[in-house]
Amino acid sequence: MRRHVPVSRSTLMTEGPIARQLIAFAFPLLLGNLFQQLYNTADSLIVGNFLGSEALAAVSSSSNLIFLLVGFFNGLAMGAGVVIGRYYGARDIARVQKTIHTMLTTGVIVGVFLTCAGVTLSPVLLRLMGTPETVLPQSIAYFRTYFFGSMAFVLYNICTGILQAVGDSRHPLYYLIVSSIVNIVLDLLFIGVMGMGVGSAAAATAISQFVSFALCFYRLLHSDRDYRVDLRKLRIDPTALRQILQNGVPSGLSNCIISFANVVIQANINAFGAAAMAGCGAHSRIEGFAFLPVTCFNMALTTFVSQNLGAGRHDRVKKGVRIGVASSVCIAELIALMIFAFSPKLIALFDSNPEVVAYGMMHQRTIVPFFFLAAFTHSMAAALRGAGKSSVSMWGMAVCWCVIRVPYVTIATKLFPVLTAVSWAYPITWTISSIFFILYYRKADWMNGFEKQAAH
Repeated sequence: MRRHVPVSRSTLMTEGPIARQLIAFAFPLLLGNLFQQLYNTADSLIVGNFLGSEALAAVSSSSNLIFLLVGFFNGLAMGAGVVIGRYYGARDIARVQKTIHTMLTTGVIVGVFLTCAGVTLSPVLLRLMGTPETVLPQSIAYFRTYFFGSMAFVLYNICTGILQAVGDSRHPLYYLIVSSIVNIVLDLLFIGVMGMGVGSAAAATAISQFVSFALCFYRLLHSDRDYRVDLRKLRIDPTALRQILQNGVPSGLSNCIISFANVVIQANINAFGAAAMAGCGAHSRIEGFAFLPVTCFNMALTTFVSQNLGAGRHDRVKKGVRIGVASSVCIAELIALMIFAFSPKLIALFDSNPEVVAYGMMHQRTIVPFFFLAAFTHSMAAALRGAGKSSVSMWGMAVCWCVIRVPYVTIATKLFPVLTAVSWAYPITWTISSIFFILYYRKADWMNGFEKQAAH
């Protein structure tokens, strides 16, 4: 029998004005993600300006491979957040507690595995990507050092996922501000003052991740709310783990599939040399900032949908999805217009080499006009994740962003051996995925699937 316990209304999203709740939840996430992006951007800016183009290329070539390995486990954290949000919305605190402690225990196991895999396999994976020999030693150093901090990275994402699932987006913001400052200070100290190599940038990131995890975990240990963590309860509950995997594995596989496609694209970019790698890498950092509003509304939508479907509020879900998707699309395109206008100056912030700027500007101006399509796809996928339909998001993105994108890039670069052919992979596949989600949303009874899953 379920035990229903009253919870604080300040973190519930099942009542009140929808737009205001989404914005109130998303705004701290936006600020937090700005600081999160400072992790990688500070690395790139400092590395590019102090250590040169090849060091910047090493950092850039490692980023897609890093996300490939951590993406699956981040998907598990998303799955846990959906389950927690569902039971929190239904005010079933006993199940909230079981899910939280099961996910934290699983995170420790995952962190150990990810550390071993990342450190051991880095040379093999980077060579498979076609990383140039001039860049390879620095890429390996960055990659291996980064993965020594895997435990903190995994557990921090789980802890913030717990807080966000219950509607708390403020405390993760505070912790990110602190850890981002730590990261930038250490970057400047290790590279600018002490003259250390590219691996020290990854070391700064790893240390700052430990700081953010420690702060977040302390909050959960000492909270007086129903989601408080008790070390004595850390164990794996089979039912909770099954639900986490049911919701999280499709999200994780989706992340891996997208990352795999991006690794293939990165391998094609690598073929054009270090300048192309550095230019496209600079764009990827800028794009990360551009997509922050989208990411934030995605998180808000997932939490909103899971809590309201847990409470049986279908009417609020439909309204919330419309508001969240529209906001993401409009904001993403406004930012895209600004990036297009200032593209040369933005790329030059990372590396003023004229060849790097030319490659980066061409890549950027091909992609950014179509940001609204990417925003739409990610927002719809987030809403479906909150409804327990992670498998639909996975298959939609797998087909559009991997099955179609990878063959396109492979064929296009053979027929047209220019970097522009690679850049067009993104707008083309974003268009196809948008059409898929429009058709699915209009035809499918996607909210009932959530209720069936929750009943088991």
